[in-house]
Parts: sequence; C-alpha cells; structure tokens
Amino acid sequence: MKDTFADLGLGAELLAELAVLGYEEPTPIQKAAIPALMEGKDLLGQAATGTGKTAAFALPILQRIGRTKAVSLKPFALILVPTRELAVQVSEAFHKYSKSLGISVVPIYGGQEFHRQIVGLKRGAQVVVATPGRALDHLRRGTLDLSGLTTLVLDEADEMLDMGFAEDLELILEATPATRQTALFSATIPPRIASIAERHLKDPSRILIPRDQNKKGSMPKVRQTAYVVPRAHKIAALGRVLDIESPTLALIFCRTRLDVDELADRLVGRGYRVEALHGGMSQSERDRVMKKARGATVDLLVATDVAARGLDIDHLTHVVNFDVPASPESYTHRIGRTGRAGREGVAITFAEPREHRLLRNIEFATKQKITISTVPTPLDVKARRLDVTKGSIRELILAGGLDGFRVVVETLSDEFDPMEVAAAAVRMAHEATLGESANEDNTHIPVFESFARPQSPPRPTPSKSAPSRAPAATGATAKRPAPWTKPQESSQERAPRPSPMREPSRGPSREPENARDMVRIYISAGTRMGIRPADLVGAIANEAKINPRGIGGIEIAETYSIVELPGPDADLVIKALRGTSLRGRKVKVHRDNGVRK
Repeated sequence: MKDTFADLGLGAELLAELAVLGYEEPTPIQKAAIPALMEGKDLLGQAATGTGKTAAFALPILQRIGRTKAVSLKPFALILVPTRELAVQVSEAFHKYSKSLGISVVPIYGGQEFHRQIVGLKRGAQVVVATPGRALDHLRRGTLDLSGLTTLVLDEADEMLDMGFAEDLELILEATPATRQTALFSATIPPRIASIAERHLKDPSRILIPRDQNKKGSMPKVRQTAYVVPRAHKIAALGRVLDIESPTLALIFCRTRLDVDELADRLVGRGYRVEALHGGMSQSERDRVMKKARGATVDLLVATDVAARGLDIDHLTHVVNFDVPASPESYTHRIGRTGRAGREGVAITFAEPREHRLLRNIEFATKQKITISTVPTPLDVKARRLDVTKGSIRELILAGGLDGFRVVVETLSDEFDPMEVAAAAVRMAHEATLGESANEDNTHIPVFESFARPQSPPRPTPSKSAPSRAPAATGATAKRPAPWTKPQESSQERAPRPSPMREPSRGPSREPENARDMVRIYISAGTRMGIRPADLVGAIANEAKINPRGIGGIEIAETYSIVELPGPDADLVIKALRGTSLRGRKVKVHRDNGVRK
C-alpha cells in the first residue's frame, strides 16, 4: 500500500520540498498516476478539479528532468491547459515543487507580451505551460521547438475542446515526437476525448477518480441550497443571505461582465471587500485580483464562468450562482470549487419562480437534492449580526488587555446603570460594522415555500445521447450543437433579461420577440489570414467571456468571417473584439449588414 510520497519512488529533493509545503500523503489520483508516469507509461485520467492532479503529473516530470544530466534549450515537457489562469496556476505549482532542482518553467498564454515569452523560451525552458492557441502561434513562428519533447500533458482536455481548441490540439500533437509520453486528464470522457486518446495515446493506464471517495456516488461535501426570488429582489436577497452565511471567501457567478461590475459595486456598498473578475480586465489586473483573493484580503469574488476557469483557492467556503447555471455540468463544475480536502463547502443558487424546471434537471443529473430555503427576514439578519457582534466581544474579553478601558466604564457607572453602559458600548460596536445594507433591510421579498418535486424524472431531461460537438471544422462553415439538450419549457426562461442592478426600462423593449434569436456579426478576417473556426471561438470565449456553446454557425470567406451569436451576446462580442488582433492584425467587427469588404 503506497500511503506516502516516499512510497511512490520520488527523490529526496522533491520529498523535502513537499514536506516544506505541508504535503503529508498523496491523494488518490497521485497514488495512481505518479507510479505509472514514472514508469514512462501513457495515461488517461478522469479526475475533477481539486483532486490534486497538478502534482500527479508535475512530480513525475520534475523527477524525470532531475535525473537527466543533459542540458538542452528545447523543452522536455509541454503542459497544455485551457485558460491563462490555469496556465499561471500550473506554472506556479511547478515552481513550488522544484525550488531546489533549478528547473526552468515558462508559462505562455494570450494576454501576455509575446516578446517576453520568446525571451523566456530562448533562455531554455525545460517545462512549458501553455494555452493551445498561444502554443500554436509560437510553433508557427519557430520560437517553440518540440523536437526534444519527452512528455506532453493535456490538462482539462474537455474544457479545451469546449472552447474550440480541437484543431489546435491536433496540430500540436502532430508537431511532437512519436516517442513522447502523453498524459491526458479530463473531468469527463465524452466520445471526443476517447477518440483523441485512442489516436494519440499508446496502451495508456486508465485512472478514474470519483469526485468524493468517502461516499460512493456523491459529490464533494457541499451543502446545496436554493432561494426562489423574483429578479427584482435578487440583490436584497443576496445581501441578506451573505449576512447570514458570513463566508470566509465566496465566489459569485454572474452571466455577463456588465452584471459582474454592477453586482460588485452594490456589494461594496454593503460593507464587503469585493473584487470583480471578467474578460474586460487586463492580465495585470487579473493577477492583482487573484493575489488579493489568495492572500485572504477579499470577502467576495464576483466573476463570469469563463474568467473563473482554473481558479483554485484553498479557503473558498461558498459558491453562489446569482443566476441558475445553463446546464447541470456547469453547476457541478462551479460548486466543485468548494468542499475540498474534507472541508464542507456551501453552494447557493438564486432561482426565479419560473426556473424551477432548471433546478429539477440539475437535481436529476447530479442525483443530489437542492434544499429550497426561504430568504432570511430583516429580523433574521439583525439577530445574526447581533450574534456576530456578541462573538467578537466575547473574543475580546477572553483575549484580555482591557485594563486601559476600565476607567471609562467606572466613570460612567457612577452616573448610569453598568448594564446601560455595556449595552451602549455593544450598540456602538454593532453599528460600526454595518455598511449601507441597512437601507435595504426593510425590502419586502415575496416568499416561495418550495417547488413541487416530480415523482418521476423531469421531462425533458439532460440527454446522455446528445451529439457531441465534433472537432472544429476546417471548411467554410462549422455548426456547434450544444452538448446538453435544454428543456423545452426553459427556452424562454433562459433568455437574457434586463440586468437586476438597473431600473426596468420604461420604453419599448429593444430585444427581439424571441430573445434567443441568432444575430450575425461580421469580422474582417478570413482564410487569407489563416483564420479557422477555433481562432474565432477562442477569441470570442476569451475576450467576450461568453459560453462558447452558444455560438452558432461560422462562415469563413477569404477576407472576412460571419459568426452567428445569441442576440444578447452579439453586442458584447462586438465591443470586446473591436481593436483586438487576430493573427497579429487589427480587425473590424460589427453586425452583419450584407456588405462584404
């Protein structure tokens, strides 16, 4: 039984670093993957975020490089990840594990200065951590040489395919030596992943790590609660719930970057330390936010789905869905960020009254019950705040050091009842902790007791046989069917509505009758520039931070491209892509008006 890292055959230097970092025993994925990778075998691993898979592939790679005496400017290992945040996170992990080994690790991803990455590669990078699009750009420029590669890792492979990187992955795989060792990690193994594994992995070791091995068939230890609230009352309800929960750090998901900014501003007014995270931020701004989050100087992190990919923060206690996620898979991925390492996490979802079917579908797909709770009343919040104040005062009394304040109490006690003096002091302490939230405390929020739960599975249900999206096409048009069949009744429920942070419009609605109608946008980049569907999907997902599954048809001509998008997303994409460079050139973006230039 291999119960320690030493039992896995790791060298003394790595074991010393792990001891300094406080790693006591390997996780299940590490116990299974490290020996296989150290033996040089290919590996297909199914494991969710938070199971310790970064160390599972990083430690064998570092062990292998440490034993290699040859010096080379070519990378020994390439790690491909879906997002820039995950690239930074994995790169930092490699640095932590290899402090005493003197191994060079270089992250390359979009949003970072290209020249800086070239300099890092020229100096000699033994490990390169990259997003697929940027890795392919370096390959085409000749600044990334994979001819000496010994190990290739595809991390979060399903996410990379969802973001449209299928063709990029194929091209990168073709540029690596046939003798390389390949490890593929994915939270799920759909047919597309199985196909890649079959074509590019040689007799791989197969590893399946359930989300929670303590309870078979269960998810991590997460208390799941939903509050049924009309959209106009979501902000007030969220504030009350946060006051009751008192999270150490909560990650709050919103649909759009506009919602993120507006919600963050409102929560600052309630006295919370809040940071926003979305695609409209520069890389330096994102790095600043993540540093504050990991340094425990933030209470609430408000983010979009795409911007939050790859986030891994140890002290995250709560995940909040300000809107019901678009699919059960998205819900599962979100709440999986809490409830790790044996700690209990909390997942809170705010649903509108007509969204009950979406909650039922999530329950059915995850086989987990979501408790429907009543939004706390102003009296509940007041009682909770008083309880927090009481706890703080109790801690001060136990800590001592109050002698300098006794003279005030003694002086006032000559004039007033000591109980009155103490009550006044408590009131001052209590009111000093309140933000502007008191202004919203008397808002009447309609009460919805619960939803009637069906005795049989909801219909329609997520389709397990729904066609998976094929790799990005190389032809002129690529259709992208969604991998999950949405309920018929929810098509209008999921239609984007006016932001809850804004006053409702008093004029006629500018939205189409069917808010899910597709809008065509024009982009002045085509085959002449080497544009492919994956380039467009990647740019839209990374810059506009919208779910790539919503993208419709893509038509690529010689000098331009036409992309179909849900109506509410079109303007976001146009704004995000204006001034953006594709293949090194600035592009024009606007709604398609039929003019072709």
